[in-house]
Amino acid sequence: MYNSIPAKTKIKNTYENYAPYLNQIMGSIQDILKEKISLSSQPTYKARIKSFSSYYKKLLRQKPHEAASTENLVCLTDMMGIRIICAFLEDISVVQEQIQNLFDIKEIEVKGASQSFKEFGYESVHVLVAIPQSCIPVNLPEGIVIPSELVCEIQIRTILQDAWAEVEHELIYKTEFTPFDLPLRRKLASMNASLSLADIIFQEIRDYQKKLQSEMNERRQSFYQIADDLTSIDENRERIKQTHIERVNPYVAGTIDELILQAIHAHNTGDLKTAVFIYSKIIESEPKPNNIVLSVIHKHRGMAYFAQNDYENAVNDFHLSFEYDKNNFRSIYYEGIVYSIQKQFQKAVECFSRSLDLNEYQSHTFYRRAIAYYELNQYENAMADVVAAQKLGLEEEGLQILHDKLVSKFDMKV
Repeated sequence: MYNSIPAKTKIKNTYENYAPYLNQIMGSIQDILKEKISLSSQPTYKARIKSFSSYYKKLLRQKPHEAASTENLVCLTDMMGIRIICAFLEDISVVQEQIQNLFDIKEIEVKGASQSFKEFGYESVHVLVAIPQSCIPVNLPEGIVIPSELVCEIQIRTILQDAWAEVEHELIYKTEFTPFDLPLRRKLASMNASLSLADIIFQEIRDYQKKLQSEMNERRQSFYQIADDLTSIDENRERIKQTHIERVNPYVAGTIDELILQAIHAHNTGDLKTAVFIYSKIIESEPKPNNIVLSVIHKHRGMAYFAQNDYENAVNDFHLSFEYDKNNFRSIYYEGIVYSIQKQFQKAVECFSRSLDLNEYQSHTFYRRAIAYYELNQYENAMADVVAAQKLGLEEEGLQILHDKLVSKFDMKV
């Protein structure tokens, strides 16, 4: 019977001989992950090979007979561990899919998925990957043979899941945690639930931001398209015809964030009256929103007025938007666009100049100011702005048309 007990010293020597090469393999896999994993918010990484003490304890529990009968390295699935820590819950599935495209997958396990709502414990996705041939060190010394069954464990967690796992490991697995510790269990369960809820809320906020950004981008592109058509220097331009949807949805009370999303969606779908109605309700709400919120809402309402060709209200809202936030270079830029459409080119130049004073990296603002200068017969100023827009990388047919017109003006002077 005693012959079946593994010799700890022999196992330790074997493990320590392999440890440097396990580190190299793990480092190579981590390099692949860092290079290939792509998220909007890049993850952080932790990596470690199992300490001999932990390795030996687990070996005695899982493979004592195998350890006693061989002098080779006995493999456990978590000898090499790489942790990928993501910002949001949605990132976990994205990372998992990317890993599956990069490696030969041996196993995927979702830790914590089988727990009931009464239990506590961390959630984590564990992926076991085979070792790519390219990650195995060359010129291994005699006696070191990388076993074919060797795998690397890749764990995917959110920041909060990782924080919980670290604390739980210290509080539970390194101590004697008995069934009699019910008060502590309840506290830990409550804490785990709070962290899980926080992860869900972070994801909901992220989803809201994505939806809002998508709606805002669509609305902004529509605004620019109209502005480009109405302020183009090309005599062959055609005005865009706006199709207004004549319906008014009932106002639904809610948070400012919800109302903004509702208003922008109405704006994008052509329901401009509803959009203006909701924007106005936000502006008039009590308690009064702070200046930054008011700046944003006036800007959006100005765009809705603009889409209805109500330039007087549009320019007033853009002006108020800038007054509420003196750093809002886009609002003063939009005000300049309206003045250009109204052929008040000197006012347009003043607005574009103030916007560029706040942010000089606006190629379209240089372009629109160049058009205004051209209409004011200030051709040298116009050409300077055309050159500035080109240097900032603006590539538009209208910019080249304006450039050619300016060249012809200079030729006529000669």
